[in-house]
Amino acid sequence: MNSAPPAPHSTNRFLTGLLGAPIAQSASPDMHERAAAALDLHCHYQLIEVANAGREELRTLLEGVRRLGFAGINVTFPYKEAVLDLLDELSPRAALIGAVNTVVVRDNRLIGHNTDATGFARAVTELVTSSPHGAVAVIGAGGVGKAIAFALAGLGVSELRIFDSDHEKAAALTTRLDGQITARIAESVEEALRGVVGVVNASPVGMLPSVDTPVPEALLHAGLWVADAVYSPLWTPLLTAAKAKGARVMTGRELAIHQAADAFDLFTGYAPSIAELGMAFDGVMAKRYGARNGE
Repeated sequence: MNSAPPAPHSTNRFLTGLLGAPIAQSASPDMHERAAAALDLHCHYQLIEVANAGREELRTLLEGVRRLGFAGINVTFPYKEAVLDLLDELSPRAALIGAVNTVVVRDNRLIGHNTDATGFARAVTELVTSSPHGAVAVIGAGGVGKAIAFALAGLGVSELRIFDSDHEKAAALTTRLDGQITARIAESVEEALRGVVGVVNASPVGMLPSVDTPVPEALLHAGLWVADAVYSPLWTPLLTAAKAKGARVMTGRELAIHQAADAFDLFTGYAPSIAELGMAFDGVMAKRYGARNGE
C-alpha cells in the first residue's frame, strides 16, 4: 500500500473539496483557494455536504471524485473511517491509523492519506517539547482522535490515556496503538487526567451548537497544557476555562492550518504558504465570531 509523493501537476488549475456533514462553517475553501492564489494557481474548493450517507452512497460520491476531474478531497466527520475500504490504496500512515482525512486522485486511483496526524504533530511539537515529559490524555477516539494519538506517539510522550464515551472505540484505539506507545483506556475523564501533563480534546464536545466542555473545570490547572481540535468556536469552553486557570493552550487553529497545508501539498505537489493559510483562516473566524478569535 505504498504511494509515492506527488510531483507538481502540469496544470495550474485544481478542483478539490471536502466531504462530510455538517460542513457549511468550514474554513477550508478560503484556506485552499487563498494558498493557491498566492502560488499563481487556481483552486476551486467544493463543499460536498451529504448527511447520513451509507456505504453505497459513499462509493458513488467517491466515484464522482474519481471521474469529475478532482485532484482530491478532504474527508471529515462522520466519514473518516467509513471511506477506508472504498479507496484503491492507503498511505502506510493512514493504514496504521485507520482513518483518512485526505483522498488524492492519482492515475485514476483514489489514495487515502492522513494529514490530521502530520498536521497535528507539527502544530503541537513546541507545546510538547517545552513541557515536562509525561502522560497525555486524549478525549475522543474517533477519526481525529486516532490521528492525534498517533501524532503524540511519534512525539515521544510517555503514555497516552484514551477516554471515549463509547468504550469500544477507546479499546480499539489502544489496541491499534500497541507497539507504538503505552496506551491505557480511561474509564472516566477524571481517570484520564490523573497525573497527566497535557490533554487534547478530539471529541466534538464544545463545537457549536454545543456549549459543553469535555473536561470539568475542576480538573484543569496551571501545570497542564490543553489543546482542542475544535475550531468552531475557536475559543471553546474548555480552552477558555484552561486559560483562566493558567494552563498553556492551543486552539484548533493550528491543526486546521497544518493539516490543510499537508493536504494542499498532496493535492497539487506545491508547498503552500503557512502564513497565507493562517490569514485566510483568521479572516473566516473574524467574519464569523469577531475579534475574540484573535486572543
